[in-house]
Amino acid sequence: MNRRTLLAALIAVPLAVAWAQQPERTGPQPTLPTEKLTIVTRDGVSHPFTVEMALTPEQQEIGEMFRPAVPEDGGMLFDWGQPRPSQMWMKNTLASLDMVFINPDGTIRAIAENTVPRSLAVVDSRGPVRATLELAAGVTAKLNIRVGDKVLHRIFTAQP
Repeated sequence: MNRRTLLAALIAVPLAVAWAQQPERTGPQPTLPTEKLTIVTRDGVSHPFTVEMALTPEQQEIGEMFRPAVPEDGGMLFDWGQPRPSQMWMKNTLASLDMVFINPDGTIRAIAENTVPRSLAVVDSRGPVRATLELAAGVTAKLNIRVGDKVLHRIFTAQP
């Protein structure tokens, strides 16, 4: 074993042990601060939402876990701070969601509709995004929200 491999193992093992010793979360996180967000569809219809802002790694890791429902005019916006691939899952998430993956300019890159509660399957953005928006399952279909539509919120550049 070379020095780098040994050093990596000496660092990784305590981190893995500390992670394993964390108590298993059994309830939802407190309601996060909310902000207004609007999705404008390609036909010019505006749909307002009030979304919780998941900004810290801990808030983002917990997300919508253990919440029985998401309001149709609400949701949670995961701000990644800069463009990066977004890989979400539904572990401990009780309600099905629509996941909207948003480019830095606010255009919708991809949508995963009706995700499976409690699933460990990865829901992928299929490329770098600035943010991920979780909405109640079925909202994107009901409101005719599609890839290419525009999300208006302070974190997105090049707003109209």
